Amino acid sequence: MYFASDNTGPIHPRILDALARANTGYAPAYGADPLTAEVVQTLREIFEAPEAAVHLMATGTAANALLLSTGTAPWQTIFCSRVAHIHEDECNAPEFFSGGAKLTLVETVDGKMTPEGLAAAIEAEETRGVHGPQRGPVSLTQATEKGTLYTLEELRTLSDVAHRYGLPVHMDGARFANALAGLGCSPAEMTWKAGIDMLSFGGTKNGLMGVEAAILFDPARSMEFELRRKRGAHLFSKHRYLAAQMQGYLEGGLWLEMAGAANTACQRLADGLRDAPGANLMFRPEANIVFARLPRATHRRLFEAGAQYHLWDDTLDGGPEDAPLAARFVTDWSADPAETDRFLSLL
Repeated sequence: MYFASDNTGPIHPRILDALARANTGYAPAYGADPLTAEVVQTLREIFEAPEAAVHLMATGTAANALLLSTGTAPWQTIFCSRVAHIHEDECNAPEFFSGGAKLTLVETVDGKMTPEGLAAAIEAEETRGVHGPQRGPVSLTQATEKGTLYTLEELRTLSDVAHRYGLPVHMDGARFANALAGLGCSPAEMTWKAGIDMLSFGGTKNGLMGVEAAILFDPARSMEFELRRKRGAHLFSKHRYLAAQMQGYLEGGLWLEMAGAANTACQRLADGLRDAPGANLMFRPEANIVFARLPRATHRRLFEAGAQYHLWDDTLDGGPEDAPLAARFVTDWSADPAETDRFLSLL
């Protein structure tokens, strides 16, 4: 009954096989190996973007921070949602790697920015001359931290708002595959065709050991990104092991297969939670995350039975036993339906 995070799940065996295949003989270092070139070409084909710059990273935080810092001046501000990972969970990495650019938080509805909210936030900056921050990139998270999805139309509208002010748009795609499986569209439709300029293409949360792809759909800033990656100590010497993971991930559509399995497991869990006594879903689960309120006593019983998940903004200590406490449940590709059913039976 493991619902704490998709980071806690196992690596898919086909990824381990891909690593083993790459672990033969010698190969040029720092991304000059043939395997990396093959992966770059595959990603360009998947995204229908033959000129895109593709750079592999080991962590999502590094991919987000280095992409955002590329072309962001230290005196600018990055517009992101109040619940964005770059704000709540990355220890000021975007601010650090950009040399001091700040974040401007945009209010959300169900974890998503609204065009009106984004426009108001942008309009509020560049109003104090040299005394205030200047406008910088807009960062969107897909799937959102609340497990919801931006529709293609919503992405296009938000990108149009940003571009109207001459601002680039970044997508934090830590759960990009889950979002794609949820929407049933193409990678191109959910990115550059919707106005996205740069993407953190996640893999670690979806069955990889640790690799993400930083994709710049306009390759003009590729060299700047490479310099920032090296200076930021995120250029791997034995780069072929990053490429091997990504190759195994993309081969035969494994990445979408795993995301689909995680999403299906999430829906199974969400359906059961809807029918549970005292349960209340907080957001519509559209990918692989469910937020729900359950009575304190129910949480206590689940934890005592060995269930693993996170309470959100509260603890088991103190307060009435029937008080509803929010919790987050996350499924991954390896979720066992029998364990989900055992969890639901405890409810």
